[in-house]
Amino acid sequence: MGIHRGHQARPVEWLAEKLIFLVSLSAILMVLLIFLFVAREALPVFFGQTNTALIQKPILPDEMDKHSPTELQAYLELTPDQFAKTPKSTLRTLMEIKVEAQDEIPENFRKDPDARVNTTEWKYMLQPHQWSGYDQPEHIWQPVGQIKKFNIIPLFVGTLKVTLIGLFFAVPLAVGAAIYVSQLARPRVREILKPTIELLSGIPSVVVGVFALLVMASVLQAIFHYQTRLNAFVAGIALGFAVIPVIFSIAEDALTSVPRAYTQAALALGASRWQTAWQIVLPAALPGVFAATVLGFGRAIGETMIVLIVCSASVMSWNIFDSARSITTTIAAEMGEVVAGGPHYRILFMLGALLFVATFISNMVGDFVIHRFKLKLEGKR
Repeated sequence: MGIHRGHQARPVEWLAEKLIFLVSLSAILMVLLIFLFVAREALPVFFGQTNTALIQKPILPDEMDKHSPTELQAYLELTPDQFAKTPKSTLRTLMEIKVEAQDEIPENFRKDPDARVNTTEWKYMLQPHQWSGYDQPEHIWQPVGQIKKFNIIPLFVGTLKVTLIGLFFAVPLAVGAAIYVSQLARPRVREILKPTIELLSGIPSVVVGVFALLVMASVLQAIFHYQTRLNAFVAGIALGFAVIPVIFSIAEDALTSVPRAYTQAALALGASRWQTAWQIVLPAALPGVFAATVLGFGRAIGETMIVLIVCSASVMSWNIFDSARSITTTIAAEMGEVVAGGPHYRILFMLGALLFVATFISNMVGDFVIHRFKLKLEGKR
């Protein structure tokens, strides 16, 4: 008799395989659709189709037929769907309102050169600018007020500060705990420590943030005697507590998966348990430990609530004891207050797209480094 294969012989297994495939495919498609939606909302900023200048050359209602629909849509700050569904009479009324708004601008703003600046241009979002009332060029994120400033450099600096502080705090503790639990601890101690550390990942971020706000900030200020109580240092340390379980769990699995023959051979040659763990097991598990660090970086850079609660002032400073504001914090704090389709709305989606790309690139670089580590350990070139 021949062996029957396929859905006729094994209908349940065949159906389970197809369901697993569909679930995996749907997850990939959902991520792709989310990115496409974010990119679509951010495209006007990337292509320079937004304008935040307080004083603009108005388009008179009688001249609306002389301009293309794209120009009118950008001028009225409407989405393509809104512009397509809006009657021509309503568009004319909106243009009359724009003309009246230009006439009502106070005289002091008319004399301000910044009132004619389109702050959504890339040179104003990336480079320092000499704003009125400032002694020198500055990077400023100030999306409120008559003249809105959208320089994104303080947000990137704040994100890097908080994320790197969190990793510098979390990685040594998590990897050290993984080495101890997997190589040095007695079985009974291991059975208690491993689930205890992994259970920390179940603590909500808002709880960690409130604890850092009420307790940790005061304790750290008393120890280090800095001036600003809520700063990037406090946020980074609190962020480290959220990252430690992720790094620990993956690193411990990587260390445990190293063949026991390596450990037994080292111990048989007279090495101590610590020497074996540090010089034999850790190098063999280095790809897994690095993968844990990369995933911890992704977890840290995407964290919102902890940073939002502890510090949220967009200060352009590399000092870790100054306040900071991350990209995710900015999106969470301001998205609910913006006008859909407006320049501020578009820039927040642009920040989300840049964060998505940065995370994707970091994961690709991490995967490349892990692959190189594996080739080196396996003796291939």
